[in-house]
Amino acid sequence: MKVRVAREVLAEAVGWVAKGLPSRPSVPILAGMVVDAEDGQVTLSGFDYESSAQVSVPAEVADGGRVLVSGRLLSDICRSMPRDSVDLSGDASRVQVVSGSSRFALQTLPLNEYPALPELPGASGVVNGDAFARAVAQVVSASGRDDTLPVFTGIRVELRGSTISLLATDRYRLALRVIEWEPADPSVEANALVPARMLQNVAKAMAGHDLTLALGSTRTGDGLIGFEGGGRRATGRLIDGDFPKVRSLIPAESAITSTVQVDTAALLEAVKRVALVAERTTPVRINFADGTATLDAGTGEEAQASESVEATITGDPVSTGFKAEYLLDALASLGMPIAHFAFTQPLKPANLTGLRAPDETPTGDSAYILMPMRLPT
Repeated sequence: MKVRVAREVLAEAVGWVAKGLPSRPSVPILAGMVVDAEDGQVTLSGFDYESSAQVSVPAEVADGGRVLVSGRLLSDICRSMPRDSVDLSGDASRVQVVSGSSRFALQTLPLNEYPALPELPGASGVVNGDAFARAVAQVVSASGRDDTLPVFTGIRVELRGSTISLLATDRYRLALRVIEWEPADPSVEANALVPARMLQNVAKAMAGHDLTLALGSTRTGDGLIGFEGGGRRATGRLIDGDFPKVRSLIPAESAITSTVQVDTAALLEAVKRVALVAERTTPVRINFADGTATLDAGTGEEAQASESVEATITGDPVSTGFKAEYLLDALASLGMPIAHFAFTQPLKPANLTGLRAPDETPTGDSAYILMPMRLPT
């Protein structure tokens, strides 16, 4: 093998594949990355039996070849190279990585022991990569981090005709986002529980391209979801389990007694400052009344903070409190200039959505449900 690749292109591609490699693989060979050079391109692949990633980038290929090397080490090397191009050369036992006067020699791993990447299931449809990436970014913060409760670490993907719904919850908050797509079958109805980290990495990497989504069935790859776009392809094993029925937590329009509109950026910065004195088990308290959102945190025996921002309040005044981390995640996920709160009761879940303008009406295509914390008496 003898190839030359632009450094930035190679570093970004290797880094994306390496991100999905296990840090502590059950089998040492799974820490490897396949480098395959042929026909004017280099294809990089990784697989750990749960998820796979593959990307092809243009290259000057003098001699083709296929080798297996340590993926994370190759990523670190490519990212640190001093020149605009990187030369890869070698054989089945050793690979040279050269840029300018910088030179590395890597031992190869036994390629014949590396598992074959799974095939993509049949295409289910095509979605705009930018819209999909925004939707995933808006719900992923509500997914759980506790691997002992795997159902909550996933994002539920619901395919219903021309729409895709994304749902995530960690039992204390819930995020929903609905977007349009072009299904292969207009009558499609299917559900999948996809690992949140995998979906986030895929969506971010494939933004800017039309994205083909491929959901396996009992006939074509049960328990597998695949994505392809922009020269990249990825697969992931679905999470086995029943996602909780959480849509009932979204307040019905008829039950809402108060709404609040406030500048998203102003409220986000105010919460950041006030939260500096909020302990993990105490809320950031917010009083919505008289055209103002007044935030405060801390106790009389400790540090205290308060701040106010302008707000438009319709209905009854509301005094409530939220965990600072959850409120910050929710506000950061909106991507809109105006944060719209809808309340039924102060101690019932609140629905936070983003608006482009004050006279805009929430559509129901998005929701971020926050469970209030009980305020100290």
